[in-house]
Amino acid sequence: MDQTKLEKSFLSLDRAFFVDDEMKQYACLDFPLPIGFGQTISQPSLVREMTRLLAPEEDSKVLEIGTGSGFQTALLAMLAAEVYTVERIERLMEKAKQRLKALTLTNICYKVGDGSKGWPEHAPYDRIMVTAAASVLPDELVDQLAVGGRMVIPVGPPDLQELKLVTKKNNGEVHVETVDIVKFVELKGKYGWTEAQP
Repeated sequence: MDQTKLEKSFLSLDRAFFVDDEMKQYACLDFPLPIGFGQTISQPSLVREMTRLLAPEEDSKVLEIGTGSGFQTALLAMLAAEVYTVERIERLMEKAKQRLKALTLTNICYKVGDGSKGWPEHAPYDRIMVTAAASVLPDELVDQLAVGGRMVIPVGPPDLQELKLVTKKNNGEVHVETVDIVKFVELKGKYGWTEAQP
């Protein structure tokens, strides 16, 4: 991955564009901010680091779980060939789509629905970015990862999660590495904390 291109693309995005009016004054701070519906936009340093770990290439097909404000989506779309993004909250998706179209990013496909099971119709994906925390590593997302692919996903209980880098080797073997400790909102659905309760 071209680190210079990542940095240039990251710096070209105005975070204030991706939050509502009352939050714009805080957009320059390196903190997560609320975007409504109990969701957040991650702090810029974490967005950059997760993108660096994901390492999308110019020809990559990327699946993003959790469109949110569209900030991470925009960065991925500037670095990869195609981005398939899934968001369960329709109103958030509508706002994100408007922003991303205003940026003339045309290589994004949108889906409103349960992202915890991925988007199997377009699998396999070279890269998968998950911006909400799962209780365990979702089997469906691992299955939809291409051989040689990479996935970045927070996994763990509600208080704190481990940021995992998942890679699928050429022989199909899956390698999981913990790279950081993070705190994300819940990945609703089959792999959420509430669904995972006995």
